[in-house]
Amino acid sequence: MKKRQKKNGGSPMDPLRQSPSRSSSRASSPRTLPCEMLGYVGIEAVLDQLKIKAMKMGFEFNIMVVGQSGLGKSTMVNTLFKSKMWKSTMPGLGVPTPQTLQLQSVTHVIEESGVKLKLTVTDTPGFGDQINNDKCWDPILGYINEQYEHYLQEEILITRQRHIPDTRVHCCVYFVPPTGHWLRPLDIEFLQRLCRTVNVVPVIARADSLTIEEREAFRHRIQENLKTHGIEVYPQKCFDEDINDKILNSKIRERIPFAVVGADREHIVNGRCVLGRKTKWGIIEVENMAHCEFPLLRDLLIRSHLQDLKDITHNVHYENYRIFRLNESHVLPRGPGWVNLAPAPASVPAPAGPQANPSPPKVGGWAKDNSDEEC
Repeated sequence: MKKRQKKNGGSPMDPLRQSPSRSSSRASSPRTLPCEMLGYVGIEAVLDQLKIKAMKMGFEFNIMVVGQSGLGKSTMVNTLFKSKMWKSTMPGLGVPTPQTLQLQSVTHVIEESGVKLKLTVTDTPGFGDQINNDKCWDPILGYINEQYEHYLQEEILITRQRHIPDTRVHCCVYFVPPTGHWLRPLDIEFLQRLCRTVNVVPVIARADSLTIEEREAFRHRIQENLKTHGIEVYPQKCFDEDINDKILNSKIRERIPFAVVGADREHIVNGRCVLGRKTKWGIIEVENMAHCEFPLLRDLLIRSHLQDLKDITHNVHYENYRIFRLNESHVLPRGPGWVNLAPAPASVPAPAGPQANPSPPKVGGWAKDNSDEEC
């Protein structure tokens, strides 16, 4: 007995020295011990399985371009994906500017090295072109929320599709006119509303109209405007997950808004074919960092942050809209497969299986208590 007491450091009946039960061990945070593997199992093949499945399903990416007419929005989209995504209207053809903002969307499937990308581009012709631009952002914000609403209606159905079509806008590229001064009141007013709904990436359009010094001064003024008015553009600091993301995104935030130049025509420069714009003084190479910052925009949207843009859209912006809609009204539009989201009363267990009441719930939405409906 003495040896036992000495080994355990106290009396064997001491409750503080008793071995914990299973319930108490589960309550405490367990440590994950490393497991020594005796040979190759093949766990790393999970990455190959995910890659094969993702390539079969393909990827979806929805981008919106916002800005005044003549800033090269359509040309920039064609330059980003090196294809004729959008046919821009040449000036001087007598095509009138739309009096009301009518959003136009086109969808293409782009394939590169076996990877298929379903790309949807939404253009906003006529934004900011009128004399009275009061609430000209309402159609744009309405379109973005409408896509959230479509996804929400599909998500709450009892019998829903295996793969819900994702038409939500993952990124909005906002084109700032190259005035060289400050952001216009229209830009500030719209960006304050837009950044709370979607990922916004501002760019300085037609940056070749500014000198290098004017470009840097304009960039610093815009950054000051964004900070003063509380406009958080992508990538936001609060979404940096680790130190590597923080370092990369900090470098990106220092260069935002990117000074970009769009071109969808190829030219021969020193024996090599490049994308660029031909002027009297030479050719402005789009992919040359000494000429413009288009490579930074392309890397951000496609090569490094495409999946992150989709994740933030789903987990942050759509989730905020979903919470707002469920708190705003207790009645959702009733349609095929409509479901009552009201929680079951605590005193009455929820029915399960074939014994559940097959009759449809009354119109009252997910927030109404139906405990008094039983006869």
